[in-house]
Amino acid sequence: MAARTRRPYAPRMAVEDRREQLLDAALDVIARDGWQALTMEALAREVDVTRPVVYSAFRDLGAVLAALFARQEERARTVVEQSLPTKEDLADPDAALVRAMGRFVDAVAQDPRGWRLVLLPPDGTPSAIRHVVEQNRQQYADRITELVSWGLEQRGGPAGLDVELAARSILAIIEEAGRLLLVDPERYSAARLEAFVGTIMRALARE
Repeated sequence: MAARTRRPYAPRMAVEDRREQLLDAALDVIARDGWQALTMEALAREVDVTRPVVYSAFRDLGAVLAALFARQEERARTVVEQSLPTKEDLADPDAALVRAMGRFVDAVAQDPRGWRLVLLPPDGTPSAIRHVVEQNRQQYADRITELVSWGLEQRGGPAGLDVELAARSILAIIEEAGRLLLVDPERYSAARLEAFVGTIMRALARE
């Protein structure tokens, strides 16, 4: 009877490094095969380690999902906060919004796997995760509403613009820009998306 071939031992790795490796692998599995394919066994195969190695980093699949989404949400929140203009930027609100779009799409281009989880959630995405995404979207809309109100005063109009709907529209444009960049980055380049926002802003009347 032939001897069973043993899988080589995985190189030793600090726990935090191993966790990051496994979370990156989880993103790959989800993007390629969907949420239903993500199991502890699938993670082990993805990084070519044994299941005990995976369990030494995460106690179960629920812990993997919680850590994965917490990491991606924190990264997304940081990007959004860094992308949104401050009131100091709004001395020229039109240019500030174009710069904000540029910063956001650059961040999406640098981490497409992570942003797919937020902007293009695959079939089977847990409802709890979708709920958190929607909660964060509301927080971003509230922040943008404040900035739009301030920016309209700075640029002088257009008069009568519904601030809340304007903020929602801006958020929708930003999110859709990220999706387009993920789906077809050659066709929907960062430069094209920024130019579009600039054109919209120039079309808005000033008092």
